[in-house]
Amino acid sequence: MRFPAAVGVVLLAGLAGCQTLTPAERRALDEQQCRSYGFRPNTDAFAECLQRIDLNRQAEYRFRMAEMDRWNDPLVLYRPIIVRRD
Repeated sequence: MRFPAAVGVVLLAGLAGCQTLTPAERRALDEQQCRSYGFRPNTDAFAECLQRIDLNRQAEYRFRMAEMDRWNDPLVLYRPIIVRRD
């Protein structure tokens, strides 16, 4: 099966847009989020904010992995066949 060139270009552009954050970039975004909540750097509250963001990220990851595991469950289809006596 062949795809038109335009479809290939769109697919490549979409893949190029997918990028992951480095740990330093993620940390900077987390710190920015905590500052936006009003926490000041180098305080216990700021550290707790960062910790909660990290814990939420880990919980979401575990949830997504559990959801993916559900795809491996067997699928049972049941359709009764009614046989009538004459």
